[in-house]
Amino acid sequence: MVTRRLQRAPDCPNSRGRTPREKLMDTALAVDSGPARMPPTQAESVIRSIIREIGQECAVHGEMVSETLIAFMVKAVVLDPSNGFNMDRTLMKSDVQNLVKLCMARLLDTKNPSLDTIKMQVYFDMNYTNRVEFLEEHHRVLDLRLGSVTREITDNRACTKEELESLYRKIISYVLLRSGLGSPTDIKTVREVTAALQSVFPQAELGTFLTLSKKDKERQLKELTMIVTGIRLFNRDCGKGGEGIDDLPGVLHEAIPATLQHIDDELEKTQRQAYCYTAVLEKAVDNPLMKAELQPYMLKEALYNIRQCEVFLQIILSDIITGAQEVEMMTKQLGAHLEQLKMTVKSKTAVPTSQVFPIFIALSTLWTSFQDETVIVGVLSNLFTHLQPFLDAHEIFFPERVIQHYLNVVTVKTDMCRMKEHMEDRVNVADFRKLEWLFPETTANFDKLLIQYRGFCAYTFAAADGVLLPGNPAIGILKYKEKYYTFSSKDAAYSFAENPEHYIDIVRENAKKHTELIQLLELHQQFETLIPYSQANLRQKVTHSVQTDLSHLRRENCSQVYPSKNTSTQSTKEDSTGVPRPQIYLAGLRGGKSKITDGVKVNLTREVDEK
Repeated sequence: MVTRRLQRAPDCPNSRGRTPREKLMDTALAVDSGPARMPPTQAESVIRSIIREIGQECAVHGEMVSETLIAFMVKAVVLDPSNGFNMDRTLMKSDVQNLVKLCMARLLDTKNPSLDTIKMQVYFDMNYTNRVEFLEEHHRVLDLRLGSVTREITDNRACTKEELESLYRKIISYVLLRSGLGSPTDIKTVREVTAALQSVFPQAELGTFLTLSKKDKERQLKELTMIVTGIRLFNRDCGKGGEGIDDLPGVLHEAIPATLQHIDDELEKTQRQAYCYTAVLEKAVDNPLMKAELQPYMLKEALYNIRQCEVFLQIILSDIITGAQEVEMMTKQLGAHLEQLKMTVKSKTAVPTSQVFPIFIALSTLWTSFQDETVIVGVLSNLFTHLQPFLDAHEIFFPERVIQHYLNVVTVKTDMCRMKEHMEDRVNVADFRKLEWLFPETTANFDKLLIQYRGFCAYTFAAADGVLLPGNPAIGILKYKEKYYTFSSKDAAYSFAENPEHYIDIVRENAKKHTELIQLLELHQQFETLIPYSQANLRQKVTHSVQTDLSHLRRENCSQVYPSKNTSTQSTKEDSTGVPRPQIYLAGLRGGKSKITDGVKVNLTREVDEK
């Protein structure tokens, strides 16, 4: 197994305060309900109309564009000060026409790296979630799909022999479906499950089962499934069964290293490209002629694109590595449990259930984790595959023959090489009386500080026309207004410290011109005064391009509050309810000889847990 170390993925959820999906919500189209503007409901209606019109126009030109991407692009156009939109007044008809025209121009400019970056950001945020939330959703959907089978068992009132036999067959099917080990239509698999179930839950015990409450029945069904699964896994290990059970540990031990290698190779290629772009852009800062020559190629926008690719690849790689470590640990635990079972049942005709049932349940739990890892690896591999076109697009943006011409006159440096150059060149705290500087030897959890701009040097970005250089924490981290900043050199640190607000403002203004920077540099807090456009809220949206039909990759975060709303969304989210039908009877409404009517209300509706 591959268990190498990897730096924390810079956009990994749970390591930052907000997930990329929430950040997209913040940067997608917004409407303000301030007193000088139209009411939010009216504004949303106008915006929906604009989005529909843009979508229809794009379709006419042969481009199918999602509403989410259109909403993002509308926000990008409105934010860009060069377009002259004033959000303090209601949009006039001419404003709307201009907005549609500008959005269309950007959405149809397929050779623009900025558009490609935004498409990539929208795609990734729609199709990625962290491991914990993914597994919660995955198991929720599995439970939902077993709902009808479960109800057929828990609501059953079998009395006759035929009815009891039918109920037992349903329990067998339930065990097979919940375990995911084999098909209910495979005769050999069904026989194996039946034998295992009969050894721990013979049909004669159905009478006792039927007297249980609904919740207790559900609890026993889950427990029976785990015990039967454990028995089948043990028999498989002993060579006496295991029909329809794949060797998941073996599959994962082959798939994970191969996937890791593939992604790692692409990440290294992406980083080399980023280093080349950075070197050329650095040279062009002080060379007006070279800068003019590069303008048609939009190299700066291409750099933002390749850096965003790098971030997403690091997130996927980090998750795969975590999975590799989990699988290695689970494989050891699986072997230990199987060995413990062998020692327990060795040369014995009968073994107390109190000794073996817990081990069977532990085996089943482990196997479920193997199944989870198999799904996660498959989904992440598909996600990587669908990112590939974004990576390959750079040959169109900046052909090899063009960049090679400029590489002949520059020195290409890796991020690590740049850091090593200034490793000993540290900020002198005595030079700053009113600013706080942090260093590794004096700051607890130094490597876990949340650095602004995803760790890129704020001064270089502002002073060198948007060039992204990695900050070096060893120089010293500036703590300013409860935020942390790193710099590419001591000189850059000193320059920024002279007037932090000036450079922060420049970064903010650049982000308005290049909206993809809001996510890339994690600038969402600086734009959080905007109210997210409800139709761009991706929390309940489902896409299908890289998913199984379980709609795995939804993006949400426990720190985000999603207020209830009455509006509908287009999604394929599965759901069902099974509440009892209300049965309420009223008597005495017609009255009688008395002038006073005595009405009686009788509620015969069953309790929810009795349905």
